[in-house]
Amino acid sequence: MINRLILIFVAYFFTTGLVSFGQENWKLKSNKDDIAIYTRDVPNSRFKGIKVVCELNATLSQLVAVVMDVNTAVEWVYSTRSAVVLKQVSPSELYYYSEVNVPWPASNRDFIARLSVSQDAHTKVVTVLGPVFPDYIPEKKDIVRVRRSEGKWIISPVGKDRVRVEYTLNMDPGGNIPAWLVNMFATKGPYESFRKLKVQLKKPAFTHAHLSYIVD
Repeated sequence: MINRLILIFVAYFFTTGLVSFGQENWKLKSNKDDIAIYTRDVPNSRFKGIKVVCELNATLSQLVAVVMDVNTAVEWVYSTRSAVVLKQVSPSELYYYSEVNVPWPASNRDFIARLSVSQDAHTKVVTVLGPVFPDYIPEKKDIVRVRRSEGKWIISPVGKDRVRVEYTLNMDPGGNIPAWLVNMFATKGPYESFRKLKVQLKKPAFTHAHLSYIVD
């Protein structure tokens, strides 16, 4: 059960707030199904930073459409109990709430994140940021509020209907779970979510996605 618990802690931050860590000192920990996962030490943190690199058969719009459709996160983000939009600021920016199932005896986690999308006009590279806003709504009884989760999506076109994804994550799940346990299973959660992401991209709702704020 503890293995699944740690996998959940790592996986459920998959779509949350995001900041780049730079390129130094990443160590390859897993490369399966063309999903490469790296870890590195993060200054002033007990938890490892994570980077995922892969290529996907999708357009920029298709991938962004999946990430921004938080209501379907339960279908591909591991162990998501619920995900709901709190405020749609614009087509490319929103706030959302998510609760994550965590096995007993640990408490479920929840978080509030702002997802925002920007695109470089010359390279067409898309960046998705999603910092957490822990005080956006009141905390709920018996659920641990995540107060720190940072990372970044960089999505680059590499050919017709094909993109390269570089995803980085630094997080603290809160509570008293030992950091060494989270770090031990740091590669499993991202792998499971990216594997399901490939399936999600093939669903009819996304195969012909075209977003007004994205140039494919």
